[in-house]
Amino acid sequence: MDMIVQDPKNIPQDLIGCVQPEKRVKFESDIQKWLRSEAYHDLIGFINGISTAIQGKKVSDDIYVSTEMQKLLDMFDKLNAMVDEIPPTDQPQRFGNKSFRDWSRKMNQDIFEILRNCVPKDKCSLVVELGFYLSESFGNSVRIDYGTGHELSFIFFLCSLFKGGILEERDNVACALRLFNTYLKFARRLQKTYRMEPAGSQGVWSLDDYQFVPFIWGSAQLAAQSPTTPDKFLDEEIINSLKDDYMFIACIDFIKQVKKGHFAEHSYQLWSISAVPSWSKINSGLVKMYEKEILSKFPIIQHVLFGNLMSFDVMKSGTMIPSARLGFVQPSAPVKKPYVGDSLEPTTSSVDSTTVTGRKSLSAEDNAAVTKELE
Repeated sequence: MDMIVQDPKNIPQDLIGCVQPEKRVKFESDIQKWLRSEAYHDLIGFINGISTAIQGKKVSDDIYVSTEMQKLLDMFDKLNAMVDEIPPTDQPQRFGNKSFRDWSRKMNQDIFEILRNCVPKDKCSLVVELGFYLSESFGNSVRIDYGTGHELSFIFFLCSLFKGGILEERDNVACALRLFNTYLKFARRLQKTYRMEPAGSQGVWSLDDYQFVPFIWGSAQLAAQSPTTPDKFLDEEIINSLKDDYMFIACIDFIKQVKKGHFAEHSYQLWSISAVPSWSKINSGLVKMYEKEILSKFPIIQHVLFGNLMSFDVMKSGTMIPSARLGFVQPSAPVKKPYVGDSLEPTTSSVDSTTVTGRKSLSAEDNAAVTKELE
């Protein structure tokens, strides 16, 4: 997954002196520094904290949307308008429509001014760092591809909004079910409109060609008051009735739209996950898989940008990464900041080796494969 770093020439003149994030993972050995960094700790704590906040909640629920959140949502109206203005060109190649390069150029030129209008005036010094994370989240304009590394850049953007004080505790639920979900729909529009190829896909052995986090947060939604069980998420009736409310189901629906054939043949990992007995165990297993298969891979992390909000500095020794507490809902309890661990259960491990069991319909070999991946 190649990323093209935002051109500093696009930064407004009055923001030239602000922090510009840069790549810090340049060698394989730097991965260990990344895994001990403040950014890594904040990222996992953020993902798990949001999971805790959205369990049992649907996209269609009456969710609080702050003024700041609404401005960020409105930003996608402008980005969508750019797609309308720059349609795909007729070309012989099936994948990689070259018009995406024109769209990307336009987006990069405008993104800082768009963001400046989304944040409070006293936070404008953060616009440059935020703009780098955001502009890297839509795909690579040279290869015309998109993958989990680009998605990761958007998660950096979301986490930075909280760390910078632009979003607050009250925005936790809307962050996932409004802002991230809007991004997800927009990313899919880019993928389909410009025929973007998957970046670094492992084919049938990858969880998904393009995304990972919506499976984590989508399983968290279903971890409490779930209308279905894991063994049913491939049923057409379940997909049609729940895809608009649950990100996990929406991902399954999108895969079925773009891939043909038996689901187990093109998406074996997801098919295997339907063997896990509970959504909370799926969630914890997916976080562990995300750490292992995405966040620990040099080909992905070498392109990640780090600044002040998402710092490459080493985290204090002994600090434990918080895990999500799923399976119960306490409406009266105050929602905590997603990157602070005091509302979460401290742990040094996202999931233990006993969290996964298999369906009777799977062979012992298949069960072992599922357990290995989610351990």
